[in-house]
Amino acid sequence: MRWADLDMLGHVNNVVYVDYLQEARVDMLRTHARSPQTQGLAEGVVVVSHQVTYVEPLLFDFKPVYVESWVTEIRAASFTMAYEIFRDQPDGTRNVFLRATTVLAPYVFTTESPRRLRPEEKANLEPYLEETPSKPLTLGEPKRLDEGHFPLFVRFSDVDAYGHVNNVKYFEYFQESRLALMKRLRSHNELKDWPSVVVAQTDVSYHAPVLARSEPYDVWSYVSRLGTKSMTIESEIADGDVRLARGQVTLVFYDLESGKSVEPSPEVRAAVESVL
Repeated sequence: MRWADLDMLGHVNNVVYVDYLQEARVDMLRTHARSPQTQGLAEGVVVVSHQVTYVEPLLFDFKPVYVESWVTEIRAASFTMAYEIFRDQPDGTRNVFLRATTVLAPYVFTTESPRRLRPEEKANLEPYLEETPSKPLTLGEPKRLDEGHFPLFVRFSDVDAYGHVNNVKYFEYFQESRLALMKRLRSHNELKDWPSVVVAQTDVSYHAPVLARSEPYDVWSYVSRLGTKSMTIESEIADGDVRLARGQVTLVFYDLESGKSVEPSPEVRAAVESVL
């Protein structure tokens, strides 16, 4: 854990957790590969989707935090991994901060095409298999509202060794776009008080690579659900009419002093409802 991982609330930022998952996943696939033929699963895969549930805030500490990784499903051309980020307690219990799953697909980067899992790769994954029924990622039909538009400029440092924007960076893009949306709602509705929010769930599906270029991409966001103490924002990264990625985040309205969820004021609810 690094000091730079913290957000303004003193919690590890929701985006950073996905970086922890990536480090743990690559370490597992690289370290436990039993032959040169299976080493490609560490780097020669693309992320199809992430489903991330934030269980409890993680605060900075000099004690390590652990990531447990395992495989929940192996298919012909993809496999699913699950994770828990946790610390062991003195009484033997586990304090879990996050649970997540990732669907991964083998990929040939020289031809920009997916491929099937080889028999030796399936055999390498099977010792870590704990079969769990998969929960399909479902997102509503995206809306393109002017209030929810955010121009996305890709930074040079966002791109991985294959020339694609790294999967973790999409979480950062969706975070920037929803912060811009909430700032715009607060400004346009002349609201002085806007409650803090914490992220409870983030789901991302990847449709096509985002590449580095000087022209911006478009991120479109809107509120798909407004509950008593929470709301869900759905977003789309697009290049014109071409969909590149979808994201969905559930945010809980939060009082910093009490550390509890709260109901937003009628004024805030009205502002949010304007982009439902």
